Amino acid sequence: MALGRLLIFVIFCVWFSRYGCSHSFSHSICSLSFAPKKNALRWSAAKVPPPRPRRIILVRHGQSEGNVDESVYTRVADPKIALTEKGRAEAEECGEMIKELIEQDKVDSWKVYFYVSPYRRTLETLKNLARPFERSRIAGLREEPRLREQDFGFRETLRSDIDVGRFQPPGQRNPNMNLVIVSHGLTLRVFLMRWYKWTVEQFEGLNNFRNGKALVMEKGYGGRYSLLVHHTEEELREFGLTDDMLMDQEWQKFARPGELNYDCPTMNSFFTHFDDECSTDPS
Repeated sequence: MALGRLLIFVIFCVWFSRYGCSHSFSHSICSLSFAPKKNALRWSAAKVPPPRPRRIILVRHGQSEGNVDESVYTRVADPKIALTEKGRAEAEECGEMIKELIEQDKVDSWKVYFYVSPYRRTLETLKNLARPFERSRIAGLREEPRLREQDFGFRETLRSDIDVGRFQPPGQRNPNMNLVIVSHGLTLRVFLMRWYKWTVEQFEGLNNFRNGKALVMEKGYGGRYSLLVHHTEEELREFGLTDDMLMDQEWQKFARPGELNYDCPTMNSFFTHFDDECSTDPS
């Protein structure tokens, strides 16, 4: 084994003394030396996650013809039901409210990205809601079929988009992006239920969004989204949140992404043997 290694070394020395360090040879050595470092930098940059949106704003469509007269559904297909004049005004007023909310951040780089259900009443809502926004403030628009009435798969779509930063303009990593989701009352309530893992009983206690109104999920101090950052406890109680749900929202306000709420009141109320453990714990 040692003799073989010595023979290889001698052959290399003879070759090197005859041909010297040719350009191609030195180039190969340099490639071997520096390519891994470039790849390492590229790999580490790819692993840095894109910034999460500052807010996720849920908006129910404005008053529709079906909200005023349910018999419209017997004459017009559900996806084609339009807004009323009042509904268009509600949508524009909601857009003004959202713009004022974002401007309170006092940052120049803010933008909005819109997701919208493909139904006529939601598309008309977005057209009016977006009127207060200048073109330079709108990062993009996505018509999302899974936001339509009683189609409840959008949470997975949004989670994926946040992970890859799909709503970011090409080459940008804007931390002041605000997502606005224009959809239907039931769809938005199911979205919240799945996002915050509310129980069926808690979901059934929720009240519907009013037409043309918004609920704001805003990043808290740790980076998770909480309804209590923007809304008051009284507003959330009016929406239907219970004491347990409000306690969890307070936790969400300070928690970091990936953390679990081991003291979640919902879990504690379901697993009643936790009370026995607490009473027998000597600490």
